[in-house]
Amino acid sequence: MEPECILAIDLGTSGPKVALVTTEGEVLASEVESTELFLSDGGGAEQDPDGWWRAITTAARRITDQELVPREKILAVAVTSQWAGTVPVDADGNALCNAIIWLDSRGAKYVPEVAGGLVRIQGYGALKLESWLRKTGGVPSLAGKEPVAHILFLRHEKPEIYEAAYKFMEPKDYLNLRLTGKFFATTDSIALHWVTNNRDIDNIQYDDQLLAQTTLPREKLPDLRRAVDVIGTLSPKAAAELGLNEATKVVGGTPDVPAAAVGSGAVGDFEGHLYVGTSSWLTCHVPFKKTDLIHNMASLPSALPGRYFIGNEQETAGACMTWLRDSVFCRDDALRPGGAPEDALERLNVIAQEAPPGSDKVIFTPWLYGEHTPVADPTLRAAFSNVSLRTTRAHMVRAVLEGVAYNTRWLMGGVESFIGRPFESIRFIGGGAKSELWCQIFADVLDRPIERVADPLSANVRGAAFVAAVGLGKLEVEQISSRVPIEKRYTPDRKNRLVYDELFKAFLEIHKHSAGMYQRLNGGVGQR
Repeated sequence: MEPECILAIDLGTSGPKVALVTTEGEVLASEVESTELFLSDGGGAEQDPDGWWRAITTAARRITDQELVPREKILAVAVTSQWAGTVPVDADGNALCNAIIWLDSRGAKYVPEVAGGLVRIQGYGALKLESWLRKTGGVPSLAGKEPVAHILFLRHEKPEIYEAAYKFMEPKDYLNLRLTGKFFATTDSIALHWVTNNRDIDNIQYDDQLLAQTTLPREKLPDLRRAVDVIGTLSPKAAAELGLNEATKVVGGTPDVPAAAVGSGAVGDFEGHLYVGTSSWLTCHVPFKKTDLIHNMASLPSALPGRYFIGNEQETAGACMTWLRDSVFCRDDALRPGGAPEDALERLNVIAQEAPPGSDKVIFTPWLYGEHTPVADPTLRAAFSNVSLRTTRAHMVRAVLEGVAYNTRWLMGGVESFIGRPFESIRFIGGGAKSELWCQIFADVLDRPIERVADPLSANVRGAAFVAAVGLGKLEVEQISSRVPIEKRYTPDRKNRLVYDELFKAFLEIHKHSAGMYQRLNGGVGQR
């Protein structure tokens, strides 16, 4: 019998990945396309929504034209995407300008006008802070890289677009609009607008008080559905462009972070997973709502019904390796920009293995774009410390891998305190999981078993497909873990315990003694 399938769409910043995934989680085919990123002075970061759609339909047709399964066996389309972006659209669903994406910080200067108050705590009015934390679990970022700031930027600097906007859509929800013609957000995708009352996980609604203090107009925000809800069927135009039947359902879907959480297979409460791609996070599902303001993390609505997950993110992880390749070793033919990223990562791993664990005590702090968690500080910068005349490029490469792991250990302390228990093991997904050396470094530095998931690069599309399968009644949440096999398990090497404990302590000391200097050197919030 032909398997029942989901067409899963994962829109990343570099472009979409489209995959045909069975309801059991097997990826039958996948295709990728690239999209352009437009950066501008003052912190601007935009992408063309029509470019997203062209890339998605191009990739999708390369799959559907293969006719791997009959069209009627493709039950639904499910989208996951980059999060915390804003697409203003008119009443016909047309984008009014480029999408303002999660990297854009131009609205940072307008956030204090909605976040401030007479008595301030860490830049927030005390009464507003209490209301946000109690109801949503978090607060609008003062760094300006969230929809609140994006919409304020449009209101102040592009009022004609703001006034013309019928709705402001998250990237995922904009793609669902292109698929169905319907204006919906999901209760997880809307979370970073900080305008929903999330205390009752089964009844998340817009909150009038939060809308008022955030100054976001309710009429310009889409109605809400759950990630697992069927929101409609494909429009005739979308069906033709994708090569699917018009009867194909569209499920609400979920942003990239909650999709990865599901796709990792770590769906039980307190089961950890680590993602290392351009950025990184370490999180798990939890059965409660909670906020840790000190470490800048909170429980947010999950894609799974009735569940929360811990929201956190470290700004640069795999990006540190890309920077090393393109900006430091760019004269090396094997690592030259434009080469295959997989080949470059493999070459860097070979180089790193020439250095001993601990890199002869060279330390790298991976703050190339500031940091989000476990500290929120956009002025932090990366550095190599304890470099000597004996330091080689092997030491530097391994120090970058270890520095990302030290940063994750720092975050892990906050996460394990949040859940009140240590992780028994951690599932590893994302491009970083393809590195055998990095897997072992994480196991050694974190002192936790690391379980590399099979096909770690497909976690997002697999997660989107699982969310759809749950919504369609084809899969139970409790069955997901068994559908995600573990490819290899890495156990901590006790011989490396002392050196990594010493270097992690030094890593924290570097932050303690340099944070003030970086704040003086790098201005204020939003500057890069």
